Amino acid sequence: MKIFLSSDMEGTAGVVDWEQCIGDGPQAAAGRQLLLDEVNAAIEGALAGGGTEIVVNDSHAQMRNLPPQALAGQASYISGSHKPLYMMQGLDDSFDAVLFVSYHGSVGAPAGLSHTYNPRAVTEVRLNGTVSGEAGINALVAAHHGVPVVLVTGDRCACEETAGLLPGIHSAIVKESVSRLAAHSLHPSRACALIREVAEKAVASAGQAGPPPLGPVATLEISVRTTDIAEAATWVRGVRRAGPREIVIEGDDLLSVYRSFCAAILLTRSVAEAV
Repeated sequence: MKIFLSSDMEGTAGVVDWEQCIGDGPQAAAGRQLLLDEVNAAIEGALAGGGTEIVVNDSHAQMRNLPPQALAGQASYISGSHKPLYMMQGLDDSFDAVLFVSYHGSVGAPAGLSHTYNPRAVTEVRLNGTVSGEAGINALVAAHHGVPVVLVTGDRCACEETAGLLPGIHSAIVKESVSRLAAHSLHPSRACALIREVAEKAVASAGQAGPPPLGPVATLEISVRTTDIAEAATWVRGVRRAGPREIVIEGDDLLSVYRSFCAAILLTRSVAEAV
């Protein structure tokens, strides 16, 4: 079984502040160690559940947070910030299951460090009418390739939002949010044990799971902070304006919908940071 693992960071137990997940300071180094332990727990669980090959896509910030030599199971490692498929780079129809590790709640949600791709630009995303975080949006790529998404780990909000879009997904909730900058986390050892246990069950049952039920037509409705951001987003093919600060991406090619979304996020970044 070939397993694809996309790792974010804000959903890691014990991570509650941006200083722990951005930059090169001691707090960031400690946060990366916590993340590595959770990623390795998921890998170990996936192997115990029947996985034979693991591909890890580092999907947080500059996307080079994990020491390759420390990854469990001789997992291969996709890293670096310029990826055409961003958080889902490397996934194709040769995989048997997808795991989302250390994911967080969507922007506006009552969850720690909540955001959706770019908090300076995006104020809400709805996928087929349902508010979605990054897990739901990323699942469009899995749906395109017909690969089931079987596991999400992170805070309760991330897990519940993902389950709302992907019924039957296995969840490992490792922390409860108190506010956007506070949380009640499991002890890291307990968090890793839970992730390992749930990952094993998720991968062992992947053969009975279907691809994400997000088609045949997918619609992303995106609310952004300013009219300038909305205008710039329409420079991307497939993006149309639906209001002063509303854009829509829709189509039966789910991969194209995802690519247009990522391109719009990238294109609007400089506009969002200038206002």
